Parts: sequence; structure tokens; C-alpha cells
Amino acid sequence: MVVRLVAALPLPVAHALGRMLGRLVYALPGRYRQHVQQNAMQAGYPGPAFARRAAAETGAMMTELAHVWFRSPDCMEKVICEDWDVIEQTLAEGRGLVMLTPHLGCFELAARYAAERISLTIMFRPHRKAVFRDLLDWVRETSNLKAVPATAQGVRAFVRALRQGEAVGLLPDQAPKGDGVWVPFFGRKAYTITLPCKLASQTGAPLIIAAGERLPHGRGWRMHVKRLTAPMPPTTEEQAAWINAEVEEMIRRFPEQYLWGYNRYKVPSGTQAPSANSTETANAA
Repeated sequence: MVVRLVAALPLPVAHALGRMLGRLVYALPGRYRQHVQQNAMQAGYPGPAFARRAAAETGAMMTELAHVWFRSPDCMEKVICEDWDVIEQTLAEGRGLVMLTPHLGCFELAARYAAERISLTIMFRPHRKAVFRDLLDWVRETSNLKAVPATAQGVRAFVRALRQGEAVGLLPDQAPKGDGVWVPFFGRKAYTITLPCKLASQTGAPLIIAAGERLPHGRGWRMHVKRLTAPMPPTTEEQAAWINAEVEEMIRRFPEQYLWGYNRYKVPSGTQAPSANSTETANAA
């Protein structure tokens, strides 16, 4: 299997290979290149040089997953986390916590690092391709993560875990297929999940954003952890906009490692584009 072959490489070599592949994919005309350029420019990072570096980091993210999946103990030893006390102190309050891991750096590693130390339940959406779906199912079964589907059943499992004082984790910057609202993300309306604040309101669980920054030369990763301490806004739209603003702040710490190629501004199936920027968000899911 190709994934195992990549896992056998030293991490600096795997990262270098991924960056090379990322640049090659970006060099090809197509929708991916367009998304990288437009999304980065929307966030205030114009120019082909930044876009190429961002594409290279996306490639490094893809190849490092092989190490995270098949050489997890080695990867955990390469993680620097000076903010772990934030999570420990939050859990000590006994209300659980909702950990938000955006598509930034090695987001898969961020969840695994936490699961090595605390009870963590994550929500996932099955991959559309069977080969990747089977691989991801196998990876989850052999990890310390508890995985639940992105369904009503999964939400109920989240609530149970939080009421038991445990942690749950989800992606805050993935366009939801269910409930969501159109609120700004880097100045442009994006269909945004409302579940994090609903969980916090229902259970009293604090919200935390975590991300694994990729260090240069294959040295490993640095975990960034931030607790959201500001009062939660009153309305659903304001809450989602607040989460997006906090995600933006984390992305700006190391912006080249964000997944700019993801079509964040798409209109999910069955959702009507917002009137304020309907022409900008006309890309279908």
C-alpha cells in the first residue's frame, strides 16, 4: 500500500515529497488552483508565491498522515505542547469541553494527541470513496479516538460524553450538510456549522480551539490550544460568526498551513445561497 510506503520514509523526506507533490498539483490548471488563489486572496494573502507555499504545505499534510496513522507513537514524541494545561484545567471544571480543530496544520494529529491523554469523542463524515472510507474506519478502530457519525445519533453521543465531563471534537470550518447559517468567514459569507455553540449552551461545556502547527525540517509539530473565554453571543448567527472569527485568529498564526484549497464558500445541496453574495457563492457542493 502506498500509504505504508510513505509511512516508512523519515518524516523530513515525507514532508519534502508532499511539498513537491503539492506544488505539482497546484501547477495544473483547474478548480483546486482556483480555490487556493481565491480563498487565500479573500483572507488577505494575495499573490502566487503564498498560494504555491500553501499548496506545498497541503501536500506535506497529506503525506504526514501516513506517519500519524501508522507511526503514531513516534509522532506523539515529536509534539511540543506548552498549552496542555489549558485543557487539563478546563476538564477539571467537570463540564467537559468542545474541542474545535480547523483544517489547519496537522488537524488529525491534534485530535490524536489529545486522545492519548483524555477521553475524546470525534464526529466524522464518511468519505465518498470506498477505499478511503475503509482506510479511515480501520485507522479509527486502532486509535484511542471514539468516533461517531455526523448524524442525530452522533449528536446524542456528544451530549452524553459532555455530561460525563469528557471532551468531544469536531471541525468548525467544514460546510455542514445539516443545520447551518450564512455568516462571514474572512469577510465573505460561508455556510457555517451551529453545533458547537448549541452543545455549549445545552451542556455548559467550554469551547476550545486546537491546531497542530507543522515545524520546519520535519522536526514535528507544535500544538496550539486556546480557550474561548468571551461571553457567548445571544443569537445563532452571532455565535457562528464568533466561532469563525476565533478560527480566523488561529489560522493567522501560521496561515500557509491552512487548507485553502477546500471550497469553504460552496453552497451545500439543498441550501439557498445568501442574497448578499449569491453570485460569489454560486459553486455547488
